Amino acid sequence: MKSTTLLVFAASVVAFSVPASAQFAKPEDAVKYRKSALFVMQQNFGRVGAMAAGKTPFDAKVAAESAAVADFMAKLPWAAFGEGSDKGETRAKAEIWKEPAKFKEYADKMQLEMSKLSAAAKTGNLDSIKTAVSATAGTCKTCHDAYRKD
Repeated sequence: MKSTTLLVFAASVVAFSVPASAQFAKPEDAVKYRKSALFVMQQNFGRVGAMAAGKTPFDAKVAAESAAVADFMAKLPWAAFGEGSDKGETRAKAEIWKEPAKFKEYADKMQLEMSKLSAAAKTGNLDSIKTAVSATAGTCKTCHDAYRKD
């Protein structure tokens, strides 16, 4: 049942995310969209990270499912960093729009590491997951340090 629900959710997100940049009627809609995508990604990544750190019991199935969701969600928020979405309730720094190539580079690196984490989680090997969590967290930190307000 969980797999079916996850599949339906993923298909829905894909259907609505492809034209993501075109569906933002207002800049604040883009901000809400990217914050939501990043929140879901962070929650699932955090679940795997907590297992890797020994803060919660390791469950290979939950780790694999959570890493897969985080990997999927990691592809979504970037379309919502369009023109005018630097205003309002956002923690995004203005440098995102001044350095779009560098921001994209950081986003691409994070997505690559998130995919590696998903692959590692599918193996069920905790040591591989720990290594992938560390690499992924490093890419998140690099981008947050450069482009996220505290």
